Amino acid sequence: MAFSDLYSSGFLDRNRDHFASIVRVALSDGEINEEERAFIDRLAHNLEIPDSQKEEILKNPAKYPINPPVLYEARLERLYDIARIVYADHLADDEEMNMMIKLGIGLGFSPGNVEFIVKKAMHLLSLKVDLETFKEEIKHMNR
Repeated sequence: MAFSDLYSSGFLDRNRDHFASIVRVALSDGEINEEERAFIDRLAHNLEIPDSQKEEILKNPAKYPINPPVLYEARLERLYDIARIVYADHLADDEEMNMMIKLGIGLGFSPGNVEFIVKKAMHLLSLKVDLETFKEEIKHMNR
């Protein structure tokens, strides 16, 4: 039995939509580099996205909605994933940052501070922090 068999189709749809959001960011600069592709492939595997669906998403990621998680912890985890794909080429251009800000708002972060959160996220990734440190640092700045 696959891990995903334990969950509803809604869970699988959220995974698919999260994956599509990551692909959107990766494609925002017009191409997916080798490091981004490796991350996307690992993420697709971890989210149990079938190869056929992965290829469909790679062709048109905007076809899928951004489904923000209800829990703040889950939002931070998704932000971490998105920041990792942007940081994969160690160069966040304006287009990628704008896409990241849009996705941050879509994830439920306040439009008033999403840019600050995104910049902090990118700084943390430059320090190569793990997920737990990332979440604690972002939470700390919102206190």
